[in-house]
Amino acid sequence: MTKVFVRDGEPIDRALKRFKRKVEQAGILKEVRKREHYLKPSIKKKLKARAAEARARKREKRLFQKGLI
Repeated sequence: MTKVFVRDGEPIDRALKRFKRKVEQAGILKEVRKREHYLKPSIKKKLKARAAEARARKREKRLFQKGLI
């Protein structure tokens, strides 16, 4: 549970900004979006494999640009 205490004389906008930053850092919105819809295990597996392939391509591209490959 993310909590933000409003300090004396602090504008509500600033407190809201701190709250949003804490929520983002905690990864709460990311988790909510992930749980919003049910995904079958087979779909999760495919998505995970695609993400791994994308990371590998990105890593390869970076190494190629650096001249290591």
